[in-house]
Amino acid sequence: MPVNETHDPRLRSWVQSANTPGCDFPIQNLPFGAFRRSPSAPGRVGVAIGDEILDLNLAAERGVFADAPTLVRNACRASSLNELMRLGPEVWARLRSTISGWLRADAGDPSVHQHAVEPLLVSQSAVAMLLPADIGDYTDFYASLFHATNVGSMFRPDEPLLPNYKHVPIGYHGRSSSVVPSGTPVRRPVGQVKPDGASEPLVSASRRLDYELEVGVFIGPGNDLGDAIPIERAEQHVFGVCLLNDWSARDIQMWEYQPLGPFLAKSFATSISPWVVTLDALEPFRAPAFRRPDGDPAPLPYLDAEPVRVRGGIDLRLEVALSTARMREMHEAPHVVSRSSLRHLYWTIGQMVAHHTSNGCNLRPGDLLGTGTVSGPTRESRGCLLELTWRGSEPLELPGGETRRFLEDGDEVVFRGYCERDGATRIGLGECRGRIVPAREAA
Repeated sequence: MPVNETHDPRLRSWVQSANTPGCDFPIQNLPFGAFRRSPSAPGRVGVAIGDEILDLNLAAERGVFADAPTLVRNACRASSLNELMRLGPEVWARLRSTISGWLRADAGDPSVHQHAVEPLLVSQSAVAMLLPADIGDYTDFYASLFHATNVGSMFRPDEPLLPNYKHVPIGYHGRSSSVVPSGTPVRRPVGQVKPDGASEPLVSASRRLDYELEVGVFIGPGNDLGDAIPIERAEQHVFGVCLLNDWSARDIQMWEYQPLGPFLAKSFATSISPWVVTLDALEPFRAPAFRRPDGDPAPLPYLDAEPVRVRGGIDLRLEVALSTARMREMHEAPHVVSRSSLRHLYWTIGQMVAHHTSNGCNLRPGDLLGTGTVSGPTRESRGCLLELTWRGSEPLELPGGETRRFLEDGDEVVFRGYCERDGATRIGLGECRGRIVPAREAA
């Protein structure tokens, strides 16, 4: 989708909180999500504007979408975004443009739509956010060259990258049932581990619990079983992105990952932020794909196209902050421990989608892809504690004298993401939070 009037940095909304400098959800963003008005109420779909939510269910019930196609009205009456995700980029763009028109102030004056639309707003602080979609499948990739090289250096210093890495987007099938919305407590997992120097494994609570800074990608229209999605059309099957924390128990992972890869070390929880920012909203922040070092192989033809090379990347800035129990007792703000960018991914979102379906695997609306840990070239841009502390050998120093090798009970990890550049309005992804609670008693 091209840059259009919905991206105009001069736009202002009659929802005043959307005009606050640094706001994640100005009128130029308009991300979609699902929420519940009360604990016993059904889920509803909405759009974030400032610190408010435009309730699309209520809009459909009150006839505000009277001129919209039946499929759109029905999607706005749903309890999750799956039906809307199914409809495709042209429908999403028209709906986003319509909502932008409702919410914008006209030359500084209240919109002609304000009288009808203002009663449809609800404060974000008054609702519970849900998972944006019913997630049928979840696949996690390994798309950061810097992350793969760092981790490989710890275990294979003579050959950090396996021979296939620069030829094929590596991924594994994750567990969709344990994907949870931001704010859900994360219980320290119990599993089988083999401590250093031990002759036999044992069952214990993980002592090397970690986060992984990732971006989640929600699939829109899927593909039929047996069909592949061409790289040129791959992004037409992407609804939008969110923040994703692929929690990882490194000690469990080390013992179990050979020969088939991650299993119980990651399936205990994956946290995602509740708002899905559409690719349409991200259009002003497009960037070239990662510039491959001289001598690297070119992507095979099914993963290569001129539009991917020119604008397959997104300049999405990411940061990780950590809040310990002591810091909260002292009323200290979470401490930022790293900053990275989606521009560091070796493989683009479109390449992940094309590769995922290249064997005929069918993706479906609401499926979730993770990018893998988004690490950059510097120590400050490493996206997990495994890298930041170099497998625990270089403890991370926090304000007040605390240190961390891996996460402790009571630690809260906060991810944030945003895009900004000259000539465009800053937009954000909100936050993805998760606090570690003690393990259950080991069996």
